Amino acid sequence: MKRFVPFLLAILALAAPGMGRAETGSWVTSGPVQARLVASVQGVGDLAKIPLGLEVRLEPGWKTYWRTPGDAGFAPRLDWSESRNLAATELAYPAPHRFTVLGFETAGYDAEVLFPIAATPAEPGKPLDLALKAELLVCSTICVPEMVALSLSIPEGPATPGPSANDIARAQSLVPGDGRASGLTVTAVRGQGTVLEVEVTAREPMVAPDVFVETDPPVTFAAPKSQFLDGDRRAILRMDATDPTPGLDLAGQAMTLTVVDGNRSVEAPATAAAGLGGGAGAAPAGLLAMLGVALLGGLILNLMPCVLPVLSLKLLSIVQHGGRAPAAVRAGFLASAAGILTSFLILAGALVAVKAAGGAVGWGIQFQQPLFLVFMVVLVTLFAANLWGLFELPLPRAVADRLGGPEGQGLGGQFATGAFATLLATPCSAPFLGTAVGFALSRGALEVFAIFAALGVGLALPYLLIAAFPRAARLLPRPGRWMVALRRVLGGALALTALWLLSVLVVQVGEVPALAVAVLMGGLVAALWLGRRMAETARWAGAALAGLLALVAFAVPAVFGPSAGAAPVAESTAARWTVFDEAAIREQVAAGRTVFVDVTADWCITCQANKKLVLNRGTVAQRLEDAGTVTAMRADWTRPDEAIARYLARHGRYGIPFNIVYGPGAPEGIALPELLTEGAVLDALDRASGTIKR
Repeated sequence: MKRFVPFLLAILALAAPGMGRAETGSWVTSGPVQARLVASVQGVGDLAKIPLGLEVRLEPGWKTYWRTPGDAGFAPRLDWSESRNLAATELAYPAPHRFTVLGFETAGYDAEVLFPIAATPAEPGKPLDLALKAELLVCSTICVPEMVALSLSIPEGPATPGPSANDIARAQSLVPGDGRASGLTVTAVRGQGTVLEVEVTAREPMVAPDVFVETDPPVTFAAPKSQFLDGDRRAILRMDATDPTPGLDLAGQAMTLTVVDGNRSVEAPATAAAGLGGGAGAAPAGLLAMLGVALLGGLILNLMPCVLPVLSLKLLSIVQHGGRAPAAVRAGFLASAAGILTSFLILAGALVAVKAAGGAVGWGIQFQQPLFLVFMVVLVTLFAANLWGLFELPLPRAVADRLGGPEGQGLGGQFATGAFATLLATPCSAPFLGTAVGFALSRGALEVFAIFAALGVGLALPYLLIAAFPRAARLLPRPGRWMVALRRVLGGALALTALWLLSVLVVQVGEVPALAVAVLMGGLVAALWLGRRMAETARWAGAALAGLLALVAFAVPAVFGPSAGAAPVAESTAARWTVFDEAAIREQVAAGRTVFVDVTADWCITCQANKKLVLNRGTVAQRLEDAGTVTAMRADWTRPDEAIARYLARHGRYGIPFNIVYGPGAPEGIALPELLTEGAVLDALDRASGTIKR
């Protein structure tokens, strides 16, 4: 009988009210509330953090509150002070529900909820004795604060899963994350006065999305009105502040958004951009105004550093028309403009397809793909070889006559030149272009095609002007022997463009694969040169060898892979720059520091111009090197990076360069123009720091 005494005492101990056993505590009732502590493990093991759960059950008709309750209520208040061997706890909140009663908006839970908790032992491996006093506000027709005293002991021993492990894991899966698991993404946030507009995209169609907004100081909002687009995979949620303070303007307001659709949720920090989009139902005047912005942005793109690689093509296109008849001049320039417009529409179609598939979209992101870079290197090399006279593409006479001339000098050649020039001109942004692209990519397919068509017309406007006044081409010298020398010089300029593309490829796939592509291109040019000097019947051999080398070049990225020896994304040579960390920005600002963020890429020529002309010289460089007051962060978008893409989208940007300055005087950030000047950067640094130094 004595053998059973310890066993009976153990049973009595576990049955004692308020006492907990390993991995599962006792239920404690207070009014309409039942609560207990549970653990995922049966022993502490050597875990640095013990997964726990606060399980709450409510009588029918009662509810309790989320961390931000809304118009009324308060979040759970937990006191762990009487626990032993407990250093800290972290309470997570599953996605809440909305409760609307008599015009009051609140967020919380009804029926039951399990709050995941991560407990950090003061001494890992030692028993953990938890004692919790939890104050919960519960409401029905009346609201009552209820206090429950809970306990749970987790002994030494292996951290094997307990009966509550699955329940806690399920509760943790309901805590809003970054959206990768749920497939939800906050793509745009806009504010105007007391109205907030949140745009959300999803991998699978949405059913009843809701959004909970947390601001400082708090602002509460009515339930959103939803507009569904793109087969219910995109939604625009518009809501009004319920009790706004006088003069409230949500534009520029920093906030945390929690979007919930059924069991899916996402949490995202954001800063509301100025103005409301209105989605597919936007006023036509708004779209017309943005079309004007896009037209101006495309026109200015002709003057940006981005077009340096294509100046040779434009110059050759112009001088070839010297002395030609007005009708031929008009047709040639219209063909070039058509090539530009067609290529912009193709880019728009590709971006719409990527966006519909749930991928990140942006201006110039094709330069993040190694295969596209190889394609451009091969194409630029062939253009250069053609200018050097190493090969021609004679067309059948009937086709050549239809295209307006022989040897590719007719409309077909002009069309291809326009399309090729556009591809090389798209790595970087320009004033107004970023605004237009951001507007388009945050909306539907119709807006994307309309805005990109306007951008194409803007870039092609110089060609269209000459087509409208073709007699201006008579001022140009007539083609002659001097063009042979010019073609060689322009071919050399394209060869330099190929070297620039290869330098970008180094970052994507590493030095060895990029060198292999360079050697193959050298072999391609040599094969064409040898073929040019062979007998007429044997020239095909040189062309065939060149084609084979081009095909081998396309296989290089697949053989080596994108990470084989790739250069590091962070610029280790620039000691003053730290790797971009969005979460650290708020911490730096809270500590009184100014944060300068530079979103850049090796393929962005405007970005490189900003570095050489502004960021890496003079007073700006000195200010950024002041590690005591300024943190300089560099987000390198040379290769695809979802975090950077989401960061740009939250600021309404889909292209680079993008520079923004945060600080105590500008916690929401001061966005800078695409083309930086020393004065603009220094002024933003002064305003963000809250001081005036100039």
